[in-house]
Amino acid sequence: MSKLLSTENITKKFGGVYAANSISVDIDELSVVGLIGSNGAGKTTFLNIITGYLKPDSGNVIFNQQSITNMSPREISHEGISRSFQIPQLFTDLSVEKNLEIGIRIIEDLTPIKRTKKINYDKKINELLDQFSLSEFAKSTAGKLSEGTRKLLDISLALVSQPKLLLLDEPTSGVSADEKFILMDKVMGAVKKFETTVLFVEHDMEIIEKYTNRILAFYDGKIISDGSPDEVLKNQDVKKFVTGE
Repeated sequence: MSKLLSTENITKKFGGVYAANSISVDIDELSVVGLIGSNGAGKTTFLNIITGYLKPDSGNVIFNQQSITNMSPREISHEGISRSFQIPQLFTDLSVEKNLEIGIRIIEDLTPIKRTKKINYDKKINELLDQFSLSEFAKSTAGKLSEGTRKLLDISLALVSQPKLLLLDEPTSGVSADEKFILMDKVMGAVKKFETTVLFVEHDMEIIEKYTNRILAFYDGKIISDGSPDEVLKNQDVKKFVTGE
């Protein structure tokens, strides 16, 4: 399995505090990697550096065999990295299908490829509605959906461009216990179909154990454990600093 993403000695300080301290890690294609750690451990900073929202003080980010360290978030998106946020970024006054239409049109407009064929927007919208089991909510106002359904819509928008790498920041945060596994089943079904690599921050260890094949445990801007869910969650430092056991 080939490497899709590599970080080389990524360092980022805020004042005198390290949010990322010489982080070097490789992410393989088609892997599903969970990022765990207490608040302030550096997980979201790591995602922000990968997506260009933050620039590292030093180090390099390699994606698909080229450096993206100095690229803008838009340029990085063009390279095949997409992201959803902890708080869904939606047009809350518009319907689900209208949110999807806007997302599709934005991606089509930003894609630096001259189109020779007219896009069938209705078909693409219906495909996404079906893929994420959102058809029954097509006419519903996004702001009136349950938290789990809003998260699902937000993640479906992140997958509109069929990225090579999808980054998720706490996908089940605020989602009910009844919804969280349904949400993740649908997301993982979609990323498998699109052959997308996934890197996601999560505090729910049930989700981490069930859906990842690798865990990176962060503490104080460093990765203190890296391996299979079974290996990492049994690590004594992880139990002490991350899960509080």
